[in-house]
Amino acid sequence: MEKGIHLSIVTPDDIVFDAPVNYVGIPGTLGDFGVYPGHAALLSSLRTGCLTYKTEDRTVNVFVSGGFVDVTKDNVTVLADAATPADLIDVDRAARAKERAEARLKEQAQDVDLARAHAALNRAIMRLNIASSTHE
Repeated sequence: MEKGIHLSIVTPDDIVFDAPVNYVGIPGTLGDFGVYPGHAALLSSLRTGCLTYKTEDRTVNVFVSGGFVDVTKDNVTVLADAATPADLIDVDRAARAKERAEARLKEQAQDVDLARAHAALNRAIMRLNIASSTHE
């Protein structure tokens, strides 16, 4: 691919992806946006969601949560709190996390942090949705 955009997806623990692509779809906090080669420079925060990138022969979905994205004419750098390609998502673990979050929300106990429980539920549901997208 001679005319692509270089995508780097980095977490505090790992370099999840680092290679040229044709397109990147990003879940920004102000809305989803797409990046093609030659895109205008921008900096955005990320929301929990599905980042998508396309190469010549495939489309890959990646769960991302928290962080920032820096876009320049030739590069997209994603600095995420968490990032997992769809085919590496542990579905059983995500299902258990969903069940725990739902149970916390049902309890409505005074010591339950509702915002954290809702965020955990959202992350678990997003992971399950992204994982299931690879099996369709």
